[in-house]
Amino acid sequence: MSSVRVRFAPSPTGSFHIGSARTALFNWLHARRHGGTFILRIEDTDKERNTPEALKVLLSGMRWLGLDWDEGPDVGGAHGPYFQSERDTIYQEYLERLRASGRAYDKEGAVFFKISGEPQVIDDAIRGRVERTEEKDFVIIRSNGSPVFHFVNVVDDLTMGVTHVIRGEDHLSNTSKHTELLKAFGADLPVYAHIPLILKQSGPGKMSKRDQGALIEDYEKQGYLPQAVVNYLVLLGWSPKDDREKMDLEEIIERFDLDGINKSNARFDDRKMNHLNGEYIRDLPLDAFQEKGEAVLRAGGLTVEAADSAMVRAVLAVCQEKVRVLSELPGYTRYFFADDFPINEKALRKALKKGEPLDRLRELQALLATQEDFSPEGLEGAIGALVESSDHGHNDFFGPARVAVSGVGGGPGFYDLIHLIGKARSLDRIARFLETHGG
Repeated sequence: MSSVRVRFAPSPTGSFHIGSARTALFNWLHARRHGGTFILRIEDTDKERNTPEALKVLLSGMRWLGLDWDEGPDVGGAHGPYFQSERDTIYQEYLERLRASGRAYDKEGAVFFKISGEPQVIDDAIRGRVERTEEKDFVIIRSNGSPVFHFVNVVDDLTMGVTHVIRGEDHLSNTSKHTELLKAFGADLPVYAHIPLILKQSGPGKMSKRDQGALIEDYEKQGYLPQAVVNYLVLLGWSPKDDREKMDLEEIIERFDLDGINKSNARFDDRKMNHLNGEYIRDLPLDAFQEKGEAVLRAGGLTVEAADSAMVRAVLAVCQEKVRVLSELPGYTRYFFADDFPINEKALRKALKKGEPLDRLRELQALLATQEDFSPEGLEGAIGALVESSDHGHNDFFGPARVAVSGVGGGPGFYDLIHLIGKARSLDRIARFLETHGG
């Protein structure tokens, strides 16, 4: 087989959709798996819909995901993508070839392609044998002189030597037009592989740009890790056949093949995405997590520079095991750095729901006031002894105390929590809570 050459050919009309990103990823992986070439080609002939802002979003998202392309016009010593708007001379040359062979003709100001009328058959790498017959001639140059997608798409694939066309299932209906054109140029057909659609999380239909989780730029803004997003994207329609889910990029490249792509559509699941991202967060070295975490905290309005650096590191260390997305950090850690945190009403009602929680809180307050060893280990020993001597469980003490010192019902382990907040601040918060809610 000749060297693998694949392309990702988006039209920059808005945001970078998760479906487009997955198409780019599958092409990129196929090229990397076989030592081939990954081409980025911008289909920008629709001048009314294509915008520089949308192109910037697309390229930024590609770079964030690590999907580097291999060739293109030189731009300051680097490869820029190909732009269809810069290839008019090539399109004109191939249009004249069709005219010369009698396969293109003018009608009503436009240029039409004359079909063969023969069945068009492909052996799709995912769908198997697909047969479709075009029933009527179709436009390849509009009356305003702009080329139609089918024509320029085929000319670009032909002149760029594309060997595998890996694209969404929604393009399958276009393929008969494309094979008609390729055969008219006397060209061999590439290998076609039409990948399944990504369905919205619930209900019928594919994900639209309005659905949660649909835009790649949102993942970056919300503090997802690109390696986690790539890992999740590859699982939307492809399986390594052993039910593995978490795989680093090198393993994904080594194992990726078109045979592993499913025929059935893939359903997006944000819980699975978040769970996988949390695993990647836990895998980060603490230094890397601290660097990312401090940036997120500052962006969230927390003045971590005013806090003790060792305390900031310790807070992030206990939170690393808990957060699924970096954007959760400000809400998860605010009470460590600020004393004016809100009380979550649901957590408050649950903490005060049954028994005599304020009595347990007063008992714990008295213990903490005399506790000299405020390390997690020292606190565990002292509070454990208090629980042992009472008729109550740990949660009877932890529930109201956690809400009193943090305002929420979950978070780091309780001993780590009050150790990091510190003795004086913990006692002050408990006193304020009892004053407000003690009746």
